[in-house]
Amino acid sequence: MPSFVAEYFVFSLLYKNIKINIYRTALLPAVSYGCETWALTLREARRLSVFENRVLRKIFGAERDKVTGEWRNLHNEELNDLYCSPNIVRVIKTRRMRWTGHVAHIGTGEVRERAAWNTQA
Repeated sequence: MPSFVAEYFVFSLLYKNIKINIYRTALLPAVSYGCETWALTLREARRLSVFENRVLRKIFGAERDKVTGEWRNLHNEELNDLYCSPNIVRVIKTRRMRWTGHVAHIGTGEVRERAAWNTQA
């Protein structure tokens, strides 16, 4: 992540919902550009999840532990609960399915008829 973007996410005067909107409108499209044609391996999916969790940790920051009173980073499950949107891997898989539907739609007329009427060849 470029340092100028990271600086905006740790800037405390910006509201968290503004930071999330920046992530959704600027970073997520840039990272997932052309994802419809990717062969998404487990390694790449893991790296994308790590990237997303790093960004969300910058946005939501640390929290004070209720028992010990010490500051700690949020766990991945807590980040997912706070973000309440599908994770980046789910978004990419959804876009790939949508793209597959578009490709199937522009096929030959016979393929379109079978897909539309769900008949067997």
